Amino acid sequence: MTNMKLVERSGVPFLVFPRLEETGVAVHGFSTRQGGISRGIYQSMNLSFKRGDEEAYVRENYARLARAVGFSCENIVCSDQTHTTNIRTVTEKDRGKGFIKPKDYKDVDGLVTNVPGLVLTTFYADCVPLFLVDPIRRAIGLSHSGWRGTVGKIGKRTVEVMKEQYGTKQEDLIAAIGPSICQDCYEVSEDVIDAFRGAFEEQYWKELFYETSGGKYQLNLRRANERIFQEAGLKPEQIVTSSWCTCCNPKLLFSHRATQGKRGNLGAFLMLREKEDSF
Repeated sequence: MTNMKLVERSGVPFLVFPRLEETGVAVHGFSTRQGGISRGIYQSMNLSFKRGDEEAYVRENYARLARAVGFSCENIVCSDQTHTTNIRTVTEKDRGKGFIKPKDYKDVDGLVTNVPGLVLTTFYADCVPLFLVDPIRRAIGLSHSGWRGTVGKIGKRTVEVMKEQYGTKQEDLIAAIGPSICQDCYEVSEDVIDAFRGAFEEQYWKELFYETSGGKYQLNLRRANERIFQEAGLKPEQIVTSSWCTCCNPKLLFSHRATQGKRGNLGAFLMLREKEDSF
């Protein structure tokens, strides 16, 4: 677990990447299911307003997590995840969308910005969080990559949008692949594997999936996203991957697979610091 560490502040545990902290330009965190007030299947740090939890509980969970990680809830900008590869360029006018005011966009699985203080926010319960930090041009990106987003190479698309919008160079980026379902836990059917065969060269198939029995396969989403970042021009030393599996750690993390869908949501948060706040 050395690529990501569990920290606790104000009674709220969350996960961070030391490599991202070392850049000095961004605040980030990945929530656990602990430290909140939600009950039952949502216990306790549920961050979804859409799964049946009490809204007041969810808002209190956000408040507690924000204090712990170091951001303000009114600055949150939420994704609208539908397993696309659509990336939204987040500006000042988006501040608060999805939390204190409605979103006026749909079908957005990735967010990028160069505006300090805006908190890019995406949601998880097995899919792959993709953090990107450009410490030179002071820009960040955060994307949600399920198997469809991985086939569509949303990680590469996020890098491309950062290049287009902010002049980011791939050699300056730090990429972090967050907690997600591991290969041992992620059984998929052949139609999913056919999609991966179409998206990745045959020389990489052995490292991405293997067949078990009855037309079932074990799929490595993490390795696929590492490969995608490399396709985007990042070197392996620019990429750090969490070893935390959402499905293997059901007391700490929400997992759709582990709970058969009876669960809350985890959140990934990424905020660019004000320039004078960098260290």
